[in-house]
Amino acid sequence: MDAKPPSPDVFLIRRTMDEITPVADRAVSYFYALLFVRHPELRDMFPVAMDVQRERLFTALLTAAEHFDDSATLSSYLTSLGRGHRRYGTRPEHYPAVGEALIGALARYAAAVWTPQTEAAWVRAYTAVSQIMIDAAAADERTAPAWWDAEIVGHEHRADDVAVLTVRPATAYPFLAGQYAAVQTPWWPRVWRPYSFACAPRPDGLLVFHVKAVPAGWVSRALVHRAAPGDVIRLGPPAGTMTVDHSTDSNLLCLGGGTGIAPIKALVEDVVEHGGRRTVQVFYGARHTEHLYDLDTMLDLQRAHPWLSVRAVVADTPPDALTGPLPDAVLAAGPWDSYDAYLSGPPGLVRSSVDTLVRGGMPAHRIRHDLAAAHEEAATGPGPAAQSRSEPSSPSTPSMFPSR
Repeated sequence: MDAKPPSPDVFLIRRTMDEITPVADRAVSYFYALLFVRHPELRDMFPVAMDVQRERLFTALLTAAEHFDDSATLSSYLTSLGRGHRRYGTRPEHYPAVGEALIGALARYAAAVWTPQTEAAWVRAYTAVSQIMIDAAAADERTAPAWWDAEIVGHEHRADDVAVLTVRPATAYPFLAGQYAAVQTPWWPRVWRPYSFACAPRPDGLLVFHVKAVPAGWVSRALVHRAAPGDVIRLGPPAGTMTVDHSTDSNLLCLGGGTGIAPIKALVEDVVEHGGRRTVQVFYGARHTEHLYDLDTMLDLQRAHPWLSVRAVVADTPPDALTGPLPDAVLAAGPWDSYDAYLSGPPGLVRSSVDTLVRGGMPAHRIRHDLAAAHEEAATGPGPAAQSRSEPSSPSTPSMFPSR
């Protein structure tokens, strides 16, 4: 069956995006200039450094444009975005100011295709987008705080640049294994970064994060090299859909690169909590043996649960490990016809793994990941797992508002 053609509004929106793509950096910079000149009171809601934020705005626009005819996908995306914006102090009255600056920037940098009809399409789209986000924030406000304060109660260095943090939220923090949360430190106000939970929900309410410090990682470096027990960090609401469907008995194929092993470990714990009635195959990728900082813990889980298999994939091959690009090693170990795949790590690893598994015959709908939760180590990647491709960190939820 032929794909449904886009609506007239979506056609105009996508044509606008095609026009500004070559000048995206200038367009987004102009957007923020308009916003802060016309509404200087909003500047304090944003981080001091805006370089990463510019990328996130454009990604949000692309996402909305791509899915504007898919009401279910767009609503889910924007609902999560609206809830997440509560932690910045975003209020309904802020949305018109953002819309005004957005239209001004698009009109300037997409002038060749900008018409009254195009402007009307963008106004309609932005009105619908903002209303979904406003409604989601209002509904969330009735049942949950905008953020959770959490005290660091454990800080363990696993390597020079990797730390495992255990935190205790001040109030109950509901989440699912495989999800992630935005984290803000006291040293970088208004700067949030996404980190996956490295544990399933626990009776004691403690949460665990794995953090790798990278040269340009403000939050990651603070958490690895400066944070200590007694410090209080701030958590945004849980997000992400890389969770196990316990209504099925499908086997699980899990790929974790670098600190991407964190949510994989949480998923394994989740299967344990639900009785371990399925086979779980874990592939743990890194550049060098010493980068497999959590391998001993994963092997302990393997020894305790016969349905679990853990295999390391590294460049300098130790005994009983595989070598080469992680996706290729996984494909060679197949077939995976009876498995659902769960992928976590730098964006390059996730994308190449998806491509490799699909080429190997796995349906795309059986592959789960949260590119949004890509860790700050994505700037450098874990060697062969990342296919030697350097990419910037991906936002938890690309946003028109302040950066994580």
